[in-house]
Amino acid sequence: MANPFSKGWKYLTASLDQKIEENADPLVQIQQASEAAKRQHQQVREQATQVIGNRNQLEMKLNRLVGERDELEKKARQALSLAEGEQDSARASELQQAAEIYATQLVGVEQELENAKTLHSQASSAADEATRQLQQSEARLKDQMAQIDQLRSQVQQTKMQEASAATMDQIGSMDPDRDVPSLDQVREKIERRYAQALGSQELTEHSMQDRMAEIESSAGDMRAQARLEQIRAELSAPESAKKEIES
Repeated sequence: MANPFSKGWKYLTASLDQKIEENADPLVQIQQASEAAKRQHQQVREQATQVIGNRNQLEMKLNRLVGERDELEKKARQALSLAEGEQDSARASELQQAAEIYATQLVGVEQELENAKTLHSQASSAADEATRQLQQSEARLKDQMAQIDQLRSQVQQTKMQEASAATMDQIGSMDPDRDVPSLDQVREKIERRYAQALGSQELTEHSMQDRMAEIESSAGDMRAQARLEQIRAELSAPESAKKEIES
């Protein structure tokens, strides 16, 4: 039977991991991926360096053993040559023993040289493979860095777009200042005053027209009254002349 506490703990840690993953900064994750890729390439480089170094060390050992072999072979030849030409049997025996010693040492060096050649051959193959893997790692790292740069650019562009959208949303959600009149209110006020001014001007013009009409009408009435008096005078003129004749 499963332990409820262990099961709950696994669920809790999985939930926390998911929350962390959801809230993680993509740029931080990209940086982590970049560092991981570089570390992996560095490990490949270090391993290749060790393998190639081992081959180089074996090459130096081969050169040293070849030098020792040649030197021992030379000494053995000299000792044999001297022993063959030596008249003194005791001295000849010493030279013969020296030659044998050189020969024994030569055999040991030659055996060590053969072993070193085998190891060097293996090390050379391993070094070639390490070099090939290092080249592949370098190409892979270059490709990963290019992808990382592209992802970093996309994340930065996304953040800029998100920031711009958030700013526009913030501007759209801002409440207008109640203490400051809006543009529509100012326009309405100006138009109302302008309309009232036009109305006042129109009334003034109508009033002036009415006044002028009244003056003109009054003048007409005065002329009509004067004309009427003239006619009345003309009508009364003959009677006056008649009365003067009769008298």
